[in-house]
Amino acid sequence: MNKQVVSMIVCSVLLFSSTPVLAGNSDRHGREVLGKTDGWASFASGTTGGAAADEAHVFTAANRTELMQALGGDNATNRMNSTPKIIYVKGTIDINTDDSGKPLGMEDYKDPSYDFQQYLSTYAPEAWGKTEVTGPLEDARARSAKNQKDHIVINIGSNTTLIGVEDNAKIIGGAISVKGVDNVIVRNIEFVAPIDYFPAWDPLDGDEGNWNSEYDGLTIDASTHVWVNQNTFGDGDHTDTESGTYFGRKFMQHDGLLDIKNGSDYVTVSHNLLQDHDKVTLVGSSDTSKIDGGHLKVTFHHNHLKNLSQRTPRVRFGEVHIYNNYYQYNQGSDYDFSYAWGVGVNSKTYAENNFFEFDYEADISKVIGQFKGTSIFETGSIVKTPGGVQRDVDLVKAYNDENSVQLNENVGWEPTLHDHIDTTDAVRGKVRARAGAGKLR
Repeated sequence: MNKQVVSMIVCSVLLFSSTPVLAGNSDRHGREVLGKTDGWASFASGTTGGAAADEAHVFTAANRTELMQALGGDNATNRMNSTPKIIYVKGTIDINTDDSGKPLGMEDYKDPSYDFQQYLSTYAPEAWGKTEVTGPLEDARARSAKNQKDHIVINIGSNTTLIGVEDNAKIIGGAISVKGVDNVIVRNIEFVAPIDYFPAWDPLDGDEGNWNSEYDGLTIDASTHVWVNQNTFGDGDHTDTESGTYFGRKFMQHDGLLDIKNGSDYVTVSHNLLQDHDKVTLVGSSDTSKIDGGHLKVTFHHNHLKNLSQRTPRVRFGEVHIYNNYYQYNQGSDYDFSYAWGVGVNSKTYAENNFFEFDYEADISKVIGQFKGTSIFETGSIVKTPGGVQRDVDLVKAYNDENSVQLNENVGWEPTLHDHIDTTDAVRGKVRARAGAGKLR
């Protein structure tokens, strides 16, 4: 057999093998672990991800099929694959593709009985009223949504490091699910938020009803010891303004960027760029959760939060440390500022030395939003506006001065798991230098 034929066979095996190609260059960052005092994810055993992986479980994934195989081979069971593994993401992975790489869209997921125009006609407020949406068209929408969900939700198992191998690693349209697992690291990847092709109309959501979508860019659900570091999250080219309005309400095709819920614990979110999105991060799944109390210990530090409307984060129940983050707001953004820190039920947020920059004269009493919570500790904030720099702004006082429901600062704990806390003056420059994908050095 000549060398050319052998070469062709080898290439074919590598292309169609059930196991992704091993990483040729085992990037040193793939085996890096979280520092011993770097936020809540360093608690107890710490967070090491796939650092213990043997060479047979170090993979490079350049498409959806290779990613599925590296995670264990079957998305339905990959969550149970706890073998230590390092997965290098190379280039752009579009999750809305089939096994041959063909792009998939709304028509590919749509149930044969679903028709969007008929859905609009049937459930228009003047025709349907303010009762729960039911019937064959809603059932068909739900089946369509399940088809999309089964394809784009990507399940990650315990003891996994998912990391961009170069400066341009990107995952488009995927909903990364870290659910019911322990010890996961996600680094150096740009995540473009998934688009929900089948939002549901809820006439009972608010006074005028609302469109509700599913899928977060990354969900940490009932999981422990997770480090999310130096990634970029955002809506990409499909901003909320692209989706239009129906029934006089914005047709929402995005949900969250990074949600942490259902009793998750020991999470550090550091040096990420989160940009151009509405509802960003929930910590805590609901006001009535029976499992979140005593959990949801999360650290956010040195993140760049740019042109985000709300939930940065909104906290229920958790002991959440928010320090050295840079919040940036531009008046011309597609995403109007609503609030930054949401004070939810039994939340215990401890915020220190964060930098806020507005290119317009903003109402700083709106930095904090109250959602049935009573306490938040805050110190060392700087707010920069065209009118100048305000140092050591008391954001709790600013909120209390403008609102009848008062907040106190008695959160009942003080963070001890953290590295050096920078002076607020230094935050803007340090965060810009390191936050986001493509800056891992």
